[in-house]
Amino acid sequence: MKLNKLNIGIIGAGSISDLHFQAYQKLGEAVQIAAVCDLNRARAQEKADKYGAAHVYEDYHELLANPSIDAVSICTWNNTHAEISIAALKAGKHVLVEKPLCRTVEEALNVQQAVRESGKVLQVGFVRRYDANAQLMKRFADSGEFGDIYYAKASCIRRLGNPGGWFADKERSGGGPLIDIGVHVIDICWYLMGRPKVVSVSGNTYRRLGNRGNVKNLSFYKAADYDASQNTVEDMANAIIRFENGASLMVDVSFTLHAKQDETVVKLFGEKGGFELEPAMALVSEKHDIILNITPQTDQKGLNVTAAFQNEIRCFIESCTTGAEPISPVEDGVELMKILCGIYESAETGREVRYE
Repeated sequence: MKLNKLNIGIIGAGSISDLHFQAYQKLGEAVQIAAVCDLNRARAQEKADKYGAAHVYEDYHELLANPSIDAVSICTWNNTHAEISIAALKAGKHVLVEKPLCRTVEEALNVQQAVRESGKVLQVGFVRRYDANAQLMKRFADSGEFGDIYYAKASCIRRLGNPGGWFADKERSGGGPLIDIGVHVIDICWYLMGRPKVVSVSGNTYRRLGNRGNVKNLSFYKAADYDASQNTVEDMANAIIRFENGASLMVDVSFTLHAKQDETVVKLFGEKGGFELEPAMALVSEKHDIILNITPQTDQKGLNVTAAFQNEIRCFIESCTTGAEPISPVEDGVELMKILCGIYESAETGREVRYE
């Protein structure tokens, strides 16, 4: 489809923003990266020079006051997602906010209210939904290929991968691997299960290993403000999530764990068949009393992050232009915050958390 040109502002010029910048740039004449905002003006200026943005700001309020900006990508610390999203919506801007939507259910409900009052688009950055393989499996699931999906299992295990910096600061991040990487695998399972209503969660979190900055000869991503001595988030988390339709999801995630290797697993099981997204796409079926393991013939066996971001940004621009509801609307962001916050609450209290 032909897209109307939109002027884009990027708020937050850290590492994740590069995927946004590159995806917007590849849309060519559909968009113009018009403004960049970051607390570090030099970093904002560097990105503005690289991507041709005319305006540079340190204060996001100034960017939002620019009437030429139509939409924004919010790529900041988690503790600012809600306030910036609400301010942007009130300023008449469409919003793509990186996951998680925010840090608390209360914040999520406030963002949802702002979306409804503004009439603007807000898309939550659940980027795995936009991966070609995920959409392929969604079509299979929606067509009834697997029957009722009643169980899913997801893991995102890093044996050494606490990024430090704001990721390891609970005040800014809201938590550790659960809210940072767990949100991705929980969301994609929930989405492919048909987004059933959550009725209860039971979870555990552990802080036993810390940052493990002492480990030598193994490299991992480190935040710009990495400091191995600063860490207030969990090392790992696990949970079982139950849904209104009787389905359940088991998940475990870690920044650091005495595991042999990193591992990402996404598996779903239905009455007529099952499938895997990670580590590689596969289907399991039964025909003529024979179990079949089926390998779809596609360009990518697993997640293509760059292509998924490109699809995510394109869908955002299309929603802004046409008014169509995003694949990942604010309501889904609210439901995921209920799940994440419920797991943290369950871990803290030692009891199952139930929802009406």
